[in-house]
Amino acid sequence: MAPPNGDIENGDVEKEQATRDHLGAADNDADLGEYGNLVKYISNYRDGRRSSIAGSTYDDAPKKKWYQFGKAKNAQGGTTFEVPEDWLNTDWKQGLSSHDVENRRKKTGWNELTTEKENMFLKFLSYFTGPILYVMEIAVLLAAGLRDWIDFGVIIGILMLNAIVGWYQEKQAADVVASLKGDIAMRSTVIRDGSEQEIKARELVPGDIIIIEDGQVVPADSRIISAYDNPNGYTEYLRELEAQAGESANEKDEDDVGEHKHGSGYAILAIDQSAMTGESLAVDKYVADAVYYTTGCKRGKAYALVTHSAKMSFVGRTASLVTGAKDQGHFKAIMNSIGTSLLVLVMFWILAAWIGGFFHHLHLATPEDSSLNLLHYALILLIVGVPVGLPVVTTTTLAVGAAYLAKEKAIVQKLTAIESLAGVDVLCSDKTGTLTANQLSIREPFVAEGVDVNWMMAVAALASSHNVKSLDPIDKVTILTLKRYPRAKEILAGGWKTIKFTPFDPVSKRITAEVTNTQEGIDYICAKGAPKAILNLSNCSKEVSDMYKAKTTEFARRGFRSLGVACKKGDGDWQLLGMLPMFDPPRDDTASTIAEAQVLGLSVKMLTGDAIAIAKETCKMLALGTKVYNSERLIHGGLSGTTQHDLVERADGFAEVFPEHKYQVVEMLQQRGHLTAMTGDGVNDAPSLKKSDCGIAVEGATEAAQAAADIVFLAPGLSTIVSAIKIARQIFQRMKAYIQYRIALCLHLEIYLVTSMIIINETIGVDLIVFLALFADLATIAVAYDNAHFEQRPVEWQLPKIWIISVILGGLLAVGTWVLRGALFIPNGGIVENFGNIQGILFLEVSLTENWLIFVTRGGNTWPSWQLVGAILGVDVISTLFCVFGWLTMKENDPSDPATKNVLLNTHGGDTSIVTVVIVWGYSIGVTILIAMVYFLLNQISWLDNLGRAKRSRADTQMENILAHLSKVAIAHEQDEHGGNRWHLTTKATEAEEDD
Repeated sequence: MAPPNGDIENGDVEKEQATRDHLGAADNDADLGEYGNLVKYISNYRDGRRSSIAGSTYDDAPKKKWYQFGKAKNAQGGTTFEVPEDWLNTDWKQGLSSHDVENRRKKTGWNELTTEKENMFLKFLSYFTGPILYVMEIAVLLAAGLRDWIDFGVIIGILMLNAIVGWYQEKQAADVVASLKGDIAMRSTVIRDGSEQEIKARELVPGDIIIIEDGQVVPADSRIISAYDNPNGYTEYLRELEAQAGESANEKDEDDVGEHKHGSGYAILAIDQSAMTGESLAVDKYVADAVYYTTGCKRGKAYALVTHSAKMSFVGRTASLVTGAKDQGHFKAIMNSIGTSLLVLVMFWILAAWIGGFFHHLHLATPEDSSLNLLHYALILLIVGVPVGLPVVTTTTLAVGAAYLAKEKAIVQKLTAIESLAGVDVLCSDKTGTLTANQLSIREPFVAEGVDVNWMMAVAALASSHNVKSLDPIDKVTILTLKRYPRAKEILAGGWKTIKFTPFDPVSKRITAEVTNTQEGIDYICAKGAPKAILNLSNCSKEVSDMYKAKTTEFARRGFRSLGVACKKGDGDWQLLGMLPMFDPPRDDTASTIAEAQVLGLSVKMLTGDAIAIAKETCKMLALGTKVYNSERLIHGGLSGTTQHDLVERADGFAEVFPEHKYQVVEMLQQRGHLTAMTGDGVNDAPSLKKSDCGIAVEGATEAAQAAADIVFLAPGLSTIVSAIKIARQIFQRMKAYIQYRIALCLHLEIYLVTSMIIINETIGVDLIVFLALFADLATIAVAYDNAHFEQRPVEWQLPKIWIISVILGGLLAVGTWVLRGALFIPNGGIVENFGNIQGILFLEVSLTENWLIFVTRGGNTWPSWQLVGAILGVDVISTLFCVFGWLTMKENDPSDPATKNVLLNTHGGDTSIVTVVIVWGYSIGVTILIAMVYFLLNQISWLDNLGRAKRSRADTQMENILAHLSKVAIAHEQDEHGGNRWHLTTKATEAEEDD
């Protein structure tokens, strides 16, 4: 019986680094030996919280300043550099010297795959490209052709302002994200100057000796030298190289993995090459085999020699073949769609204006008076018809949003992931560390009859990894629990040597270690793993087996995860020793977070490798639901296509899940129209993270999972993910509000100006028009920093709804402007006795109502930010000054009667009285209130509210069943009585039949 000293907690402990510092170099103390170091670790360990794998605080390499153009400070090396043969003759115990590393890096560059270093000047020029910007550039040429140099200069100023603001804001936000991205940079253990060092993977050079172990991404194309614990490995490596050199002159291709006949006898590493080959099964790697950059190590630990840096790696050379073949992405497609539609509308309104102009006998061009020709009207419509700030504001809103997320410890790998995260309606979450606290504790163990509990605990520790720097949670809690068993610690310190260690294998579901007791000279094989796997391994009586199964069921019903322990002495039979019940309590905030997620229209599904009883008990604790199914029902479960899809949709979770099950769940949900997010932390999760619409690497994830994810979280728990989803929806709301606002502005002036041209042959001066465009952009620069609400359901663009509402709002703005213009036709001064300058009054009304429209489209759920209010107020003050002093409106000899000549109206010397300005402000407020009421009513119409929303649960039952039947079809071959061959379709055997 174990002493009742309480549970030893494990998992996410806060002061792990401090604990390691306290332990010092215990793991490097050669005098203590392998298990002496482990015993010292057990004795000295102090509870704390584990730092995230991603939480390193090493300084980044020097970055080139934003104002430095041209080449990077450190040469990246040419892609044609061939590694000299003598570079690969590194002493595997000494490694490279610091001097060698610097010399080699000058020729090969950093070990990283980066896009071509972006020239800052070309980056700035990119803000002048796109359908919308091209239209404004045509307007520049048109203004120059009409010799309208003031407008020419102002339009160029608008373009420059947008480019400068967009470039600066995006760079500023990118710097925030990049600073945190440095914390999740891939790291590698390397032998240099005779000692092991942990460095950033980008610092590796060809010839480096590295250590690769399970859970890591291979940091560069390398060749395996030997297993980590094999002192004679280098001799075997040289022998294998000689054998390969003496083989046939027909060399195999680099990607012909596994065809070589190996002389080493056993696999050293198991490598996940799914990212390269699409093959989900791990590939065994032997001495002198090549392992490739960005593949993941799933099992084993070995020394390897770096043969090529990233650019000349297999993956790097493949990537170079598709350089420039960039997918524009969904967000870019949406922006281009809006820009193209606005461009078509501009062409329509220009055509309408020209038709009206012909009836008014206007010339195409009159150089002596550029204000009285059709090209002048075209220039005005080009300026007002395309929102030059649209691409910049939306892109910088995403960039600033990424910086917001970074402050919440969510590192966005690509900006478009924000859009995906905002639209997610199903979150497939792992259990450990996300729904639970990842603080494992071992309760009172079950010990088989006649077995000493101390011996069982010692065997469990022997069947654990002994690398105290990178213990997984289960191994860690197993080892630290020996604090409660002093006799087990004595056994562990009694002279043991590991012959072979096999990490956890998801197929066999166990860990095994072949060890030797050096004092007794006896060999043992120790194993721990899933209770069923350990029971199948052991030779025990039916009574012991039944008791073991009953105890497993009891532990599962109590929410405990069980770990079976067994050992084999010499050539004897396997002996079942007992079972360790582990408990990982739910996080304090998980239940409330799940309830909040459901309010947000987010369905949370738990995918866990635990037994179904444990999974159901966990779901009960979290109020997640009890529709938890065994993963066997997914693959070879005997369900038809539609039934299987229905099962996945209604399930609250799946138990005993393998990586292929996660991938299948994501795929089926996507086939039903759901936008799916998947969380993961291990190498095995990489395929499903890539497959999902938004892959999320949780805190403490391996490098492989981080590389496959769209977003990397540096803080634990489900609450951080749900908070990030809310922030993403706020970012989306800012963009959506701005797009509605900007489309309405374009339509407002297009409708008013074209109708005024046709009816009274009047327009607002082009000088004022360009300032209206300038003010609209100035006022909305702060949109990216506005306070925004988030929808209580997954968001979508709903372009039909956006266009309908924008057209209505633009039409109302045009009606408001026409009402004011009509009032100015009234005798004796119109709205007041001395109404002042007509163009100034119209300019002020248009500017005010357009600026205030953003307060309508942003919604009234939150107060606007001080940045947005300040920007709008500043522009309103400038517009008022334009009106009061008649800036750009004073023209001599312009008559006041529109019936006398086709002119731009201008009266009373250009200035406007303060009384008139106050009245225009009041009138504009009234128009804005009316528009706000209409906008509110439009959003209450249910069919309009749902217009353009995709059906999230759409079942194509016919296609699902066809595909399900096809997956069960096989081609059979048989011979007829005359010896002829015949091929026909038949049904595949079931899994049970295949096993037989």
